[in-house]
Amino acid sequence: MSISALAKLATVSTSCLLLLAPGSIAAPDAAPQATDESVHQALLAIDGLAQKKIDDNEEVGMAVAVVHKDKVVFAKGFGLREAGKSDKVDADTVFQLASVSKPVGSAVIDSLIGDGKITWDSKISDIDPDFQMYDAWVTRELTIRDLYAHRSGLPDHAGDLLEDMGYDRAQVLHRLRFQKPDSSFRSHYAYTNFGLTEAAVAAAKAYGLSWEEVSQQRLYTPAGMKSTSSRYADFAGRTNKALGHVLVNGKWVQRYHRDPDAQSPAGGVSSSINDMAQWMRLQLGNGKLDGRQIVPEQPLLESRHPQMLTGFSPLNDLPGFYGLGINVNYDEHGQLVLSHSGAFDLGAATCIRFIPNQQLGIIVLTNCYPNGVAEGLAASFFDYALYGKSTHEWFALYKQALTAAVVPKMEIDISKPPAAPARALSNLAYTGTYTNDYFGDIVVAEKNGGLAMTQGPNKTVFTMKHYNRDTFTYETTGENAAGTSGITFTLDTGGRATAVTISNLNKDGNGVFWRVPETR
Repeated sequence: MSISALAKLATVSTSCLLLLAPGSIAAPDAAPQATDESVHQALLAIDGLAQKKIDDNEEVGMAVAVVHKDKVVFAKGFGLREAGKSDKVDADTVFQLASVSKPVGSAVIDSLIGDGKITWDSKISDIDPDFQMYDAWVTRELTIRDLYAHRSGLPDHAGDLLEDMGYDRAQVLHRLRFQKPDSSFRSHYAYTNFGLTEAAVAAAKAYGLSWEEVSQQRLYTPAGMKSTSSRYADFAGRTNKALGHVLVNGKWVQRYHRDPDAQSPAGGVSSSINDMAQWMRLQLGNGKLDGRQIVPEQPLLESRHPQMLTGFSPLNDLPGFYGLGINVNYDEHGQLVLSHSGAFDLGAATCIRFIPNQQLGIIVLTNCYPNGVAEGLAASFFDYALYGKSTHEWFALYKQALTAAVVPKMEIDISKPPAAPARALSNLAYTGTYTNDYFGDIVVAEKNGGLAMTQGPNKTVFTMKHYNRDTFTYETTGENAAGTSGITFTLDTGGRATAVTISNLNKDGNGVFWRVPETR
């Protein structure tokens, strides 16, 4: 998902919009209880709400499951796997989970910790000595806990643009050593898919396994999650799968295929609602499923402890926290509320939410660009289960929050060009190879009488349009697209470019590329 949007989604479902309405609930010692009857009535309500979202064309397809008192009391599909086709979503349809992969993967780490080789406080330098941060001291002290709590000092979403450019997992993790921190170590929360990915990879490496292997062995197989995988190829090969959709001229279109293998522990899990109901049962059972302790209880409970403050709710001023791969909050009754959202701008939106004290949880999976439906449905369900009615216009609130988060910010407003733009120099003033440690090389070359830029290992070519003197524009693409971005050259006294700054790549100060001297 876009760089700003995923960071906000990590907190939108919790610290920004908590379950409970200010001034409308009882005192902390009188928390309402979800009874069998109230849950039944809530299921009737969300069944209708989910179908209405399909009928109103707010979603193409979705699946919902609810677990109460260790029973799957609801598991149902709605709508279509792909717009324009007849295949319907059912409880076995596989969806991409996006960042809901994080709490799923956290349970895998819990299982590894139970074997005693690692703990949440194991140092990355001990179990994966090849990984480096920008600062040598941080490299030495960094732990699995630091990376799962998003407190490493890496900037928000560090590495995501490298993935967009085509770098694989190993290449992205290697290049993080060139990323300067944007905060001091352990002082600041900044959501980083590839930081968490490194923690998971390192934990698996301690056992001589890949992340994909250890996820299957430690969680998916023992929990009976037969349709769940951490490999994109497995998702792509499924017959019963929900493909992602984006809005094009007001219509849902299946246009993109999102391969998240590079950040699999953070966003690469695919699963069905039936499988995720098993995961929810395991969570509500503190690691136990059908009488078997699949995940050790102690590390699982530790993952639910607040690690970093993420913000305060505008509804009731309560603080929100991040634990270890999951959002951690306490409602106005003091009940622990655990949740996580996931989203791909290329077509997925998911949400999990559960209250252990109530033995109640919900999972919502959709196959459309994030618009707040998944979070709104989860919040509405808990309202109905606990209060018998909806306390807020949740769908509107989440849609508003997500719209603000995911609208691409154009680096240059092409609707307002300079009144009298200065002419560019000849193409030869700008052509050449430019490089930096983090993003690698880009090539600026002549194409059809103009200029084009080639980025990344995939050699993606972008047409450059002149804007004003030594500034050009191009249209960004991919999961983290930022609309129209600027390309600005720095020239020497002889009128030849020595460097170029690419605006959308410069968010964390990495967007300046220096000319590579030509060899003769």
